[in-house]
Amino acid sequence: MNLTFHWFLPTYGDSRHVVGGGHGLPAGAAGGQRPATLGYLTQIARAAEQLGFEGALTPTGAWCEDAWLTTAMLARETERLKFLVAFRPGILSPTLAAQMAATFQRHAPGRLLLNVVTGGESHEQRAYGDFLDKDARYARTGEFLEVVRALWRGESVTLDGKHIQIEDAQLARVPDPVPPIYFGGSSPAAGEVAARHSDVYLTWGEPPAQVAAKIAWIRELAAREGRSVRFGIRLHVITRDTSDQAWAEARRLLDGFSEDAVRAVQAGLARSESEGQRRMLELHGGSTANLEVSPNLWAGIGLVRGGAGTALVGSHGEVAERIAEYHRLGIDEFIMSGHPHVEEAYWFGEGVLPLLTEQGLWQHPGTADARPDSAQVPFVSR
Repeated sequence: MNLTFHWFLPTYGDSRHVVGGGHGLPAGAAGGQRPATLGYLTQIARAAEQLGFEGALTPTGAWCEDAWLTTAMLARETERLKFLVAFRPGILSPTLAAQMAATFQRHAPGRLLLNVVTGGESHEQRAYGDFLDKDARYARTGEFLEVVRALWRGESVTLDGKHIQIEDAQLARVPDPVPPIYFGGSSPAAGEVAARHSDVYLTWGEPPAQVAAKIAWIRELAAREGRSVRFGIRLHVITRDTSDQAWAEARRLLDGFSEDAVRAVQAGLARSESEGQRRMLELHGGSTANLEVSPNLWAGIGLVRGGAGTALVGSHGEVAERIAEYHRLGIDEFIMSGHPHVEEAYWFGEGVLPLLTEQGLWQHPGTADARPDSAQVPFVSR
């Protein structure tokens, strides 16, 4: 199977430094010198499309723009790029979510992917009117996806569940194709939902041994359900012509982290109920020392950003080698990002992807004339 690569849309702003985002960040706390205007996000999306990324992940939370609305607008500005829309099942009804997916697929055929995010922060969920605890949220997610899947099959659905009650629900039009479900989570409750409902299980960028253990865990759970699941990983990336250049860029980013900012972010993230976030925090322990937690895997991003907190850092060849290593463990899809997101997309797309093509691991999904060339996309500010 060829590897699949996705990029990321920073719908909270971008910068030449690390912009905060992720679990539990208060509304308005993220942002950068490049506002998340439709013009700038279009620039990132078009660059990703040209370089050969399959899709782009759009986050969800009070600290960023709404993913559904943003990607619906960006679909008109691009031709092939798919959109991995993150959303929280406790905030809208399963019938409406199923209908929205069908509408998206009708107007942007085959270009919707769905990232179901249960939510690991009770204080943030309560801001949206959701007062369930973490385990109950995962139970509700299971019921939610049960309804959505049935509606996508064209069935009439009635469910008197513990958390969701639906009566005589049916879609006038089912999505074609049915969008795949991407789902992540490191707790036992998350594993059960992933095994029953996910098409692609996502992990944040942990060291290879930990990723291998997660893959084995989900494979076993899915086998009990009579299912098989694909696997993806979410990573930042700093790749340059030489290893020294890449690590110099990582040091530049690290030098931009003030002690006060690190303390404040870490204090906020310490409240997280997310098992995945806890595992991210363990990689660096809040310290700037010993941040290379595995060869070419740098935990510095997680000092000032919630959620995905590690980056692949190295020469193009080293980064390609690490990607191949994760692939040998069972990872087929990679969701990448870097600061700033336009420039880093080009470093990765022009430096790493050609090496993976030479190894027979990746092929540009577009036509020959869509392959990257030396032309850069001009910055748009509006």
